[in-house]
Amino acid sequence: MANLTPTPHNEAKLGDFAKTVLMPGDPLRVKYIAEEFLEDARCVNTVRNILAYTGKYKGKEISVMAGGMGNPSVGIYTYELFNCYDVDNIIRIGSAGAIADGLKLKDLVIAMGSCYDTNYDKQFNIGGTYSAIASYKLLKAAEEKAAELGVDAVVGNTFATDMFYDERYNDPNANKLENWRKMGILCCEMEAPALYMNAARAGKNALCMISISDMMFTGEKLSADERKLSFANMMKVALEVGIEA
Repeated sequence: MANLTPTPHNEAKLGDFAKTVLMPGDPLRVKYIAEEFLEDARCVNTVRNILAYTGKYKGKEISVMAGGMGNPSVGIYTYELFNCYDVDNIIRIGSAGAIADGLKLKDLVIAMGSCYDTNYDKQFNIGGTYSAIASYKLLKAAEEKAAELGVDAVVGNTFATDMFYDERYNDPNANKLENWRKMGILCCEMEAPALYMNAARAGKNALCMISISDMMFTGEKLSADERKLSFANMMKVALEVGIEA
């Protein structure tokens, strides 16, 4: 592999990242993970305040790096990790709004697939509609670890969009979320398709695990403290999967 590091977005050197990277969106959450869960954590990137750390969990090396918000941002950072830094596995850990009946706040969703409202797939010139899916080995491991740890988890299909503020949500005739619910979609987030497509193209592994922080139809949402607890449960699953990947 050619040494393409550092990149325009990442000052880390080749070898600074572990083979598995956990990826929340928020840089401050990255710092929290490094301080609370990792031993001997060292900061390997600060460019644009997209923090990245590498440390050890249960004696095994693992990295954590922010991905920002949306497919375009995650697309940049995951592309570089897979193709420039020789990372093998990326596990997105974030939050989502529930769409499906039966989901409740704090539930962990493991995204088997990600339907999408984005043009990210157009660059691959595949001449059809691409199914953005998780790497089975990571998905299987996450489901098993969640069960072992007693964390409620639901595996299924999700939806992602590039637009947080979408006028179609305000159109009573569009019924956008209702239509996705009718198709069995569990929740809505913004990053899984780019992650899954970049992993597929690079021949690497990816998984998106998301904690339910909002109920899209009722308006219920977690407080800041409740989000922290829910996130901690997801982190335990992600770390256990990450060190065994």
